[in-house]
Amino acid sequence: MPIVFCKICEKKFYAKPSWLKRGWGKYCSSKCQYKAQLKGKFVYCDICRKKIWRKPLQLKRSKSGKFFCSKSHHMAWKNKVLQVGENHPNWAGGEFAGRGILERANRKMVCAHCGIADGRVLVVHHKDNKKKNNKITNLIWLCQNCHHLVHCYNIKI
Repeated sequence: MPIVFCKICEKKFYAKPSWLKRGWGKYCSSKCQYKAQLKGKFVYCDICRKKIWRKPLQLKRSKSGKFFCSKSHHMAWKNKVLQVGENHPNWAGGEFAGRGILERANRKMVCAHCGIADGRVLVVHHKDNKKKNNKITNLIWLCQNCHHLVHCYNIKI
């Protein structure tokens, strides 16, 4: 009767000769067999340092080399580190002053096209379509709907 050693825990166990013939009989239990099939590794969440398991494909796909236990921790890191200043997708060279210029010039917050006065939907439109040209003569208030119409359907104001 062949006695073999488990490849995981090195415990002695009996393996049937027919198992060995087929290439089986490497592990003493299904628990050890399961451990042998795991190919990933444990890593730590970059925010809370919680120990988490990641598969090889997940380890390979990480661009930053950082891992997170939840989506909320991933987004907290992304908003704090990645999407700041020039790395933010809406970065326009630091020229975000349009709204403040119109407010300081005491321009009435009313859409120049439809006349809506709800400040929650009003945005600044650059007449010459150049974001960096923030002269008061180039800026007007438009509601989001009219702003979309101006840019997508070339409606004149």
